[in-house]
Amino acid sequence: MYTQFFGNYLLSQGYVTQEQLFEAMQKQSSQRMKLGTLAMHAGLMTAEEVDQIVILQTHYDKKFGELAIEHGYLTNEQVVDLLKTQNPDFLLLGQVLVDDGVITNSDLENIITDYRSKNEMIEFDMTVENQEDIARLFENFFIMSETPVSKLGRMFLELLFNNFIRFVGEDFTPLSSEKVQEFPTECCVLQKIIGDYSVSAYLNMDEATAIEFASRYVGDQFTEYDEYVQASLDDFLNLHNGLFIVNCSNDYSLELSISAPEHCENSILTFENDAYYFPILYSFGIVHFILEIKKKCDID
Repeated sequence: MYTQFFGNYLLSQGYVTQEQLFEAMQKQSSQRMKLGTLAMHAGLMTAEEVDQIVILQTHYDKKFGELAIEHGYLTNEQVVDLLKTQNPDFLLLGQVLVDDGVITNSDLENIITDYRSKNEMIEFDMTVENQEDIARLFENFFIMSETPVSKLGRMFLELLFNNFIRFVGEDFTPLSSEKVQEFPTECCVLQKIIGDYSVSAYLNMDEATAIEFASRYVGDQFTEYDEYVQASLDDFLNLHNGLFIVNCSNDYSLELSISAPEHCENSILTFENDAYYFPILYSFGIVHFILEIKKKCDID
């Protein structure tokens, strides 16, 4: 979850544009973590020291670790430990942005410090994600995007992001949300949640994005937008909403039900109630999610 919100943080602070972030996300899966990035993240080397070693590598045919040891920045044991330690994925995203010349190592060093500070993180637990850290990340995301989210709305979106990670992939960044009154659709599926908390959930994307989304979701490779891709989008939204109403029943004893998925493709959606748009930037395209709140609940 750290990687997803890190991208949003970079955008909100003006370090990158959406296009630069998208390009970096596309490159991320084919890149390997560099020792200099790891050493800087661990606090063993400064950005200036990393840059010095990188310059030395242009003059000597030696690895980064060898030169860092020779110049007294790292010990052999520290190099071994850095290469063995599991590190947060967001570091790789930052490294790609450095390689692309979007930010410098000095920028990345400051960004990491500031990101930790704003989210009150001392360490990133990479074995079991700290729930308090995750809660702070969500809180800061909603504050930055100026989205008024109720308790149930927060539950819905936290579950949505986790389901994206679980069933589609981790390589996404939630962009800033906004309140909308209408929205143009392409490949769009709608499902209604009915009961004490009544909302309509819309999942929309262009055809190319829908094909890749569905391919990842079912673990197969689709080549065209057809009924199988449509069924996959239906199934994802149905699965998510089904899990949500189960959680509402378990946590708040709410009796909710869901309608059958409906398609509303290539049309203009208009909303009579409060509707919030959440764009999700994947490395293969943007997934557009809209939540229209028709009936609030007393526990909100």
